[in-house]
Amino acid sequence: MSGHHKESCGSHCGCHTPPSNGGNDEGLFNRRNLLKGAGATLGVAAFAKAMAPITEWKESTSVDEFLQTHYRELSKDQLAEVITRLEEETKNDYGAEVNISDVRPQKGVKFGYALNLSICVGCRRCAKACHEENNHDRTSGNSYITVLEMSKGSMDMEQGHADYNHPVPQPDKFYMPVQCQQCENPPCVDVCPVEATWKEPDGIVVVDYNWCIGCRYCEAACPYHARRFNWTKPEVPKEEINIEQGYLSNRIRPQGVMEKCTFCLHRTRKGKLPACLEACPTGARVFGNLLDPTSEIRTVLANKRVFVLKEELGTKPNFFYFFDE
Repeated sequence: MSGHHKESCGSHCGCHTPPSNGGNDEGLFNRRNLLKGAGATLGVAAFAKAMAPITEWKESTSVDEFLQTHYRELSKDQLAEVITRLEEETKNDYGAEVNISDVRPQKGVKFGYALNLSICVGCRRCAKACHEENNHDRTSGNSYITVLEMSKGSMDMEQGHADYNHPVPQPDKFYMPVQCQQCENPPCVDVCPVEATWKEPDGIVVVDYNWCIGCRYCEAACPYHARRFNWTKPEVPKEEINIEQGYLSNRIRPQGVMEKCTFCLHRTRKGKLPACLEACPTGARVFGNLLDPTSEIRTVLANKRVFVLKEELGTKPNFFYFFDE
């Protein structure tokens, strides 16, 4: 969780109002209650019309959904009601019966990822696995992973190519998959005007899809191009939907919101591995608990020549790259 609070914008909208009652986020509370008060004054139909400019990206957003309390403020019973509603909406919209869970971080766990660039062959099976696991829109072919084909001897990401379509690997190239770096100092979190994104105790940066307003500030702030915006309602055939879903991870996202890699938290918080790692045919990917000195990722960090992307920016990624030699 970020823990950062910014001063109010001064417009009495309640955004980022500093907490004053034992840590409860008054900014989130006041913003939502202001909208509820407006709804009560105008009536449901008039309120929905008044909110149209704000929710225009979310064509299917109901007033109830728009007024939903922030994830971090939901009680256990409220969250259960929200999950039930989302499961019913998925069945109505996509014809699939899904199981949406809310898997919380484990104590004593901080996730880290490492990638061996010496043996990555650029096959992009990781991106395909991400696409399928996370219920991405099939038409766009979206994935949280971009694989760059790089010239050997260069680390300039801007010169990498993601649209290669020839056989791989090429002898004069190496391949660099890039995804969310789960930064210690995530700039995407700092710029969100409504605190729809934050860092969890296990290091994963998440998004409350029902709170995101689609301003895309986080997309502009991310130096790793790891944020995705849903321009249209995702199209996923019923038979292709991954029915095991997480509230903060791979449930089907609404139109008009930002989304990102969550290290497959619906899997990893249950002791499983990320889908991209399981799909890698060369074993280039290493995942584990950075707080466990016996974990494989700690062994990599201790014994390999490790680096992070754009270290000079001070984001302190928890995603590491290394070469065998």
